[in-house]
Amino acid sequence: MFNSKVFLAEFIGTFALVFVGMSAGIVNAGLLGVALAHGFTLAVFAYAYGHISGTHVNPAVTFGLALKGVVTWGQAIFYWIAQFAGAILAAFLLKTFLDALGGPIDAGATVGALTDKAPILAMVMEAVLTFFLLNTILHTAVGGKGGRFAGWAIGTTYAFAILAGAPFTGASLNPARTFGPAIFSLPSITNPNTYLIYLFGPLIGATLAVLVYNFFTSSDEIEEDEEEEVVVVEEPVVEEMPAKAEKKSAARKTTK
Repeated sequence: MFNSKVFLAEFIGTFALVFVGMSAGIVNAGLLGVALAHGFTLAVFAYAYGHISGTHVNPAVTFGLALKGVVTWGQAIFYWIAQFAGAILAAFLLKTFLDALGGPIDAGATVGALTDKAPILAMVMEAVLTFFLLNTILHTAVGGKGGRFAGWAIGTTYAFAILAGAPFTGASLNPARTFGPAIFSLPSITNPNTYLIYLFGPLIGATLAVLVYNFFTSSDEIEEDEEEEVVVVEEPVVEEMPAKAEKKSAARKTTK
């Protein structure tokens, strides 16, 4: 059940995603810069570690793939431990660097205009964005339709989701990405809305993505079965006359 290679791949991948993503926010790279930082990091590690762990680097993605049966729930637990551990270590290191410079860790926190004003709407936004992400993962990587471009499709989806949702919620789509920095930000970790928006939102979105994927794939299977049906037409059997009978008939005609 426990696979050290998978654990380490998820730990490093999540660490990189949070470290790079937070750093982009801290240095004020702008919305486009933050989106590209997250998207490129996810795409690169999808190719680097995809063959080892699948590069979930996101508890919501692991939850969805466990629902789909791609990984077992027992395996999912170790994925989650690795992901949260990687996110926490990344946030801790950045906090250490910022403390040395006298900077705030809040610069890497996941917040948006709806976070405190309309938490239910913020949760819906996180669910929708996570749906987009897992929908792409299921149809490209899991379904095998993306081929060698699957990693870039997934990373691009993540970047576009951040561009669309960051002003509203910060566009986390990833409980580990949220709770890693939140541990070092007292207002965030003690705020109930943090759990409502950034935990339940992505889990709901992941669940919906799996349901939609199952619907599409079940329809495909039915169509394939119909196309593969072979209609067997029984042809009438023509009995051939024995060779001897044919020779006798020919001899009679000759005699006449």
